[in-house]
Amino acid sequence: MNGLRPDQAGWLLAGAAITLAPHTAHLPPALSAICALLLVWRGLIAHRGWRLPHRGLLMALAAGVVALVLMTFHQFFGKEPGIALLAGLLSLKLLETGSVRDGRAVVLLCFFLQLGQFFYQQNMAIAALALLGVIVAIASLLALEGSTAPPQARAREAAKLALQGMPLMLVLFVLFPRIQGPLWGLPDDAYNSVGGLSDSMAPGDLARLSESGAIAFRVSFEGDPPPPAERYWRGPVLTRFDGHTWRPDRVQDGAHPAYRPQGMAYPYVLTLEAHNRHWLLALDFPGATPGLRFTDDYQLLSPDAVQSRRRIALVSYPHTPVGRDESSLNLRAALQLPSGANPRTVELGQRLRAAAKSPDEIPPLAIAHFRASRLSYTLEPAPLGRDDVDNFLFDTRQGFCEHFAAAFVVTLRAAGVPARVVTGYQGGEPNPVDGTFVVRQSDAHAWAEVWLAGRGWIRIDPTAASAPQRIEKGLAAALPDSTHLPLMLRTDLAWLRGLRNRLDALNNSWNQWVLGYNPARQRELLSGFGFGEPDWQTLTALMSAGCALVMGGLTVWALRRRTSADAIDRSWALLCRRLAAIGLPRADWEGPLDYAARLARQRPDLAEPLNRIATDYARLRYGPAADTTQQQRFHQSIKNFRPR
Repeated sequence: MNGLRPDQAGWLLAGAAITLAPHTAHLPPALSAICALLLVWRGLIAHRGWRLPHRGLLMALAAGVVALVLMTFHQFFGKEPGIALLAGLLSLKLLETGSVRDGRAVVLLCFFLQLGQFFYQQNMAIAALALLGVIVAIASLLALEGSTAPPQARAREAAKLALQGMPLMLVLFVLFPRIQGPLWGLPDDAYNSVGGLSDSMAPGDLARLSESGAIAFRVSFEGDPPPPAERYWRGPVLTRFDGHTWRPDRVQDGAHPAYRPQGMAYPYVLTLEAHNRHWLLALDFPGATPGLRFTDDYQLLSPDAVQSRRRIALVSYPHTPVGRDESSLNLRAALQLPSGANPRTVELGQRLRAAAKSPDEIPPLAIAHFRASRLSYTLEPAPLGRDDVDNFLFDTRQGFCEHFAAAFVVTLRAAGVPARVVTGYQGGEPNPVDGTFVVRQSDAHAWAEVWLAGRGWIRIDPTAASAPQRIEKGLAAALPDSTHLPLMLRTDLAWLRGLRNRLDALNNSWNQWVLGYNPARQRELLSGFGFGEPDWQTLTALMSAGCALVMGGLTVWALRRRTSADAIDRSWALLCRRLAAIGLPRADWEGPLDYAARLARQRPDLAEPLNRIATDYARLRYGPAADTTQQQRFHQSIKNFRPR
């Protein structure tokens, strides 16, 4: 039988629902539906007083959940199957929860799954949901251990307990010795869902990515930022082409760049979101930076995959000449074209080569042809056939930046000019709230890089020929109609942009000072308080002292805190003083009921009111929590009692 009170079952159900709700975005839809049905079933049991299901039925349901997880993920180990299995087991556990002990197990499962939310994201919204789940879980524990109370009072009590733990949590967060990287290893599939720019490119890839308003990285410039035409954030360089997809070629890397930085310098701090690959994003061309690698096609690499938010200080020199002495091997790779593919574009390149007096004239001729063709820049290009470049350049004439870059590079290769595709991001929007530049996935871009004798590799963006607004003012300004963009990317709603900027600034502060609170930030903070370069012994001493101060303060507060029981005792003490004043003192050993019984024998005229008052005091002082009306009645009865 169900041995829980309705309020206890209700709090457990609320805790489970709040805990499971954020996970539904990552759980298989079938499992989410099963969990919802199981919670509804348990709610009906609590509401209508039905019996809990038979253990055999529960075992069959558990086997079904396990089978569903196994069929979906083909294993039990890893983040995704592990969370899915725990979600199903939490829902099933509620159906056998008929005692306080089982209820405690449900609360512990809720705590664990709330922690599991941070395997996916660590933003403020997830932290707020986790805090809400913690408060509901604490309220569930209070309901399991105490008597019935109104939901509002129970929630306030739980929030108060959580608030009391905040000072201790803050001391531990600030002073606990920070360790670079996570305290535990995440499963192998922990980063499978990380999105963003890919290290390959096919028609439509960047168009789909540009429909996302997610932040790719943030930049804080020291001084004036570069003009819009120089805000090209270099990512993967794609040289190999199979007629449909562009991929990187084999590269060599080293601790120093294969160029000598010169010209205008732009120092900045880049905060890069996780993308689970080794390449970084940087303006052309960053100077040597300790701990980073530089490839011979001028990519900036991290020694390990970027699986968490990364903060990097860089200095870039956009006007640095590169590749003047490029190797013949790399130049041959930048001329390769698949045999028989895109014949019309190959013919165009050959005509341009014949019309040009030197290779330097071929890129401008190709750009002029693109302009004369009136190519249309759109996020929704028409479907392409087998020869993607031919279909775009001569038939549909509609495409996104990857179509323009691919067509331009194929044209130049057919004309005998080495060229390759560079992908990354272009632009960025300044946030007036905190002064940072925000670069989103919608700023994903592809352009061409062309090698010319005596000049080396130079950037040419064929998209700018047909959509110059894309470079100067961003994606939304370049599209004929931005209504299909995500709501937060709309440029025609000023109030929405203001709200987005404030939220972005708040998220950036959260990322920098909470998620980005690493050993360097800890040293920086403590050095501001005069602790210099604290070692772990100093941190341990500070942490111990801080915890002692917090615990001491909470103890003093608890001892000085007045409760309803204090008021009841004061009223009872007043009664005892009045009786002592007429020669009827209470002995130290006498309890309220014994005291009233003795006085009833000595003063029968006081027996009835004394017995009533003593019984009320014993019930209020030692029995279950009473409501305010009962307490007020008790205080009023003593106030009116005037013995003689």
